[in-house]
Amino acid sequence: MSTKRFILPESEIPTQWYNIVAEMPNKPLPPINPATKEPLKAEDLYPVFCEECARQELNTKDAFIDIPEPVLEQYKNYRATPLVRAYGLEKALDTPAHIYFKNESVNPLGSHKLNSALAQAYYAKMEGTTNITTETGAGQWGAALSYAAKAFGLEAAVYMVKISFEQKPYRRSIMQTFGAQVTASPSMSTKAGRKILTENPTHQGSLGTAISEAVELALNTPHCKYVLGSVLNHVCLHQTVIGQEAEKQMAMAGEYPDTVIACFGGGSNFCGLALPFMRHKILEGRNTRFIAGEPASCPKLTKGKFAYDFGDEAGYTPLLPMFTLGHNFKPANIHAGGLRYHGSGAIVAQLLKDGYMEAVDVEQLDSFKAGVLFARSEGIIPAPESCHAIAATVAEALKAKEAGESKVILFNLSGHGLVDMAAYDQYFAGDLVNHDVTADDIAATLRDSGIA
Repeated sequence: MSTKRFILPESEIPTQWYNIVAEMPNKPLPPINPATKEPLKAEDLYPVFCEECARQELNTKDAFIDIPEPVLEQYKNYRATPLVRAYGLEKALDTPAHIYFKNESVNPLGSHKLNSALAQAYYAKMEGTTNITTETGAGQWGAALSYAAKAFGLEAAVYMVKISFEQKPYRRSIMQTFGAQVTASPSMSTKAGRKILTENPTHQGSLGTAISEAVELALNTPHCKYVLGSVLNHVCLHQTVIGQEAEKQMAMAGEYPDTVIACFGGGSNFCGLALPFMRHKILEGRNTRFIAGEPASCPKLTKGKFAYDFGDEAGYTPLLPMFTLGHNFKPANIHAGGLRYHGSGAIVAQLLKDGYMEAVDVEQLDSFKAGVLFARSEGIIPAPESCHAIAATVAEALKAKEAGESKVILFNLSGHGLVDMAAYDQYFAGDLVNHDVTADDIAATLRDSGIA
């Protein structure tokens, strides 16, 4: 057997983030100020976001943006992450495909989320902010942000989607270990939360509700900024260290991916792996396929509508161009909490519209079946979110087997599942079920969200 792991030296860690917007033939539509209906300016975002993040969000000119030295020093604690040839999975599938995965689970917080958490915490600190607040679905982002806040001397308040707060107590414990205040959302601590609970006392929460509460807290707390774990352009920007490393590591392996796959909630880990490779498709015409694997219970890319919509349930955010199920969409209580989001980021929405990528929806039981196969083949228990990428990878590898083609497949293992074992317990006990969303369900939610 040839080399399995491809490790970059510290000197090869990327020193710049890649901003694909500067090189996209069709730029994403701009975010809209809901009050004026005009395109946002960076200063419109300053009351909520760190100013540098706001400038990065709207930057359409610079293809590469320097990583600040203090952030780079933090990256060196865990980057570069390994690229791994999945020989065990290939053997289990009896496929001629060559399968590689970028292992983002090896950092101290166990997922890719730390890449942007450190950047946003640094920018907040440099602007004199003392407090940061955010939402979290399954808890990976909240855990990463809690650590990043402590690393840069900030206080963090995290609104954690209520169903995940109950399903994943150890992620909550991780956040509290790093000193964060963690609140189940929706809560009675904000106007948005109180309104949601008054209308629906049994609401189990969504990323949309948690975003509303975190934004409200930021707007009403001195020296406090809101930071976001996915969806927006600047978050995708920070994650591109993943794909830039993977480019060099695939070259070390002597191969180039025919297919790049990642799970999809709002877009952070998909963009992080895919966009540096997408650059070669846009600029050089390389024939790589890009596949986003989303849950069948929250199928915004495969069944949603392209429209301007709010990024949160209460309507505090700008209007964003996205594929959406409607900001009032209430996702099923699947264990892949990080994928339970109603919309996509603007970059992915434009790339999907322009045919540069595609999406598949994955049933919950199929995702866990693939995750267990991967664990037994490769010795790593994946997060429920990552299981969706693995399921899409398995499907592509089996297609290669049927066609007798030696395809090269690269996917992002966005995080481990060692604090998600309750989900695996339920899977083995037969207590998990699939959740399908009908066209009528989506049409009703879009109408309720004011989207024709």
